[in-house]
Amino acid sequence: MTPITSTADLAGFCARVEGQEFLAVDTEFMRETTYWPKLCLVQAAATDGVEAIIDPLAEGLDLSPLLALMRSPAILKVFHAARQDVEIFYNLGAMPVPLFDTQIAAMAAGFGEQVAYDALARKVLQVDLDKSHRFTDWSRRPLSAAQLSYALADVTHLAAIYPILKAQLERAGRLSWVTEEMAAMCEPALYDLDPENAWRRLRPKRHTVKYLAVFRAVAAWRERTAQQRDQPRGRILKDEAIDELASQAPVDADGLNRLRSVPKGFAGSRYGPDLLAAIAEALKDPEAYAPKLERPSQSASPAAGAVVELLKVLLKARAEEAGVASKLIATVSDLEKIAGDDAADAAALHGWRREAFGEDALRLKRGELALVLDGTRVRVVPVRRAARVGA
Repeated sequence: MTPITSTADLAGFCARVEGQEFLAVDTEFMRETTYWPKLCLVQAAATDGVEAIIDPLAEGLDLSPLLALMRSPAILKVFHAARQDVEIFYNLGAMPVPLFDTQIAAMAAGFGEQVAYDALARKVLQVDLDKSHRFTDWSRRPLSAAQLSYALADVTHLAAIYPILKAQLERAGRLSWVTEEMAAMCEPALYDLDPENAWRRLRPKRHTVKYLAVFRAVAAWRERTAQQRDQPRGRILKDEAIDELASQAPVDADGLNRLRSVPKGFAGSRYGPDLLAAIAEALKDPEAYAPKLERPSQSASPAAGAVVELLKVLLKARAEEAGVASKLIATVSDLEKIAGDDAADAAALHGWRREAFGEDALRLKRGELALVLDGTRVRVVPVRRAARVGA
């Protein structure tokens, strides 16, 4: 197949897609040495042989017709493991809504947690995908026929997988289960690149005002620097260095050089003065600048850890019975919240998750359910009231 390299041809392809129920989409990009992903290829396929490879690197190509298609509410966009693809289109001003992620759908359909695309194709279509060009440098031109064939196969098979997976979820009454997850993937906050919010992707280890103020300032400085220089965050400063900087709050080059996680000579580099200035600015009014975090509960029961472990067993049992990946139903964070509070704001206590697991989690805490080992299988059984009160 010859890639689309002109705006007129792209507009023509997009016109053919209009009226289709869905469009399977995949991207090839490079970002190993950059902050911003470099979009190198877009593959798209619908039904009736409507398919194309689009070359975003072609001189003079305007992606506007494709971006309009991504924004169109009339066509479902189908991806596998969509997170990075969605980020690319979002940064181009085209959030691909509505969206269907076959990896999330596969979790609800009983294919396991975060199933790889080639494994899903093997299970659903009984085909083995060629992965020989997996590590291709997609920015190099020209691309060979074999590379183009490999790239297109990703979406032609995806277009075949989607209706089968959708029908399976409909038969099981679980299509609505994944709809909420798909909507969450299109929340702009998930792709927020505002440097002042960069700290949210990290895990502060302390809750003191000074620590949090410096933590936020260093994370914001690193994000701004990475964006401006178009370099990966880790090339600027490692995550662990942000915690040490927040803990020590150095105010001069000597203090910066004493930190173990900061590269040798960092204070004397072009980064050192800017970083120290960011820390100093945060320390002018740490109370105002520090993010407000909810402190961990100090009144948690000593048995809370044991409750979490019981909830993990219950979750695994219920997930296996339903044929659903446990990660889709509840996270460890959910379990910790439920262990401490029956009315916790946890996803597992809302919607279909409450029906599939949350209600039983509360019943287990109240002593109304028991976990019984039956050979190698854990069964969940009700506890009679008389037995619970010791009668």
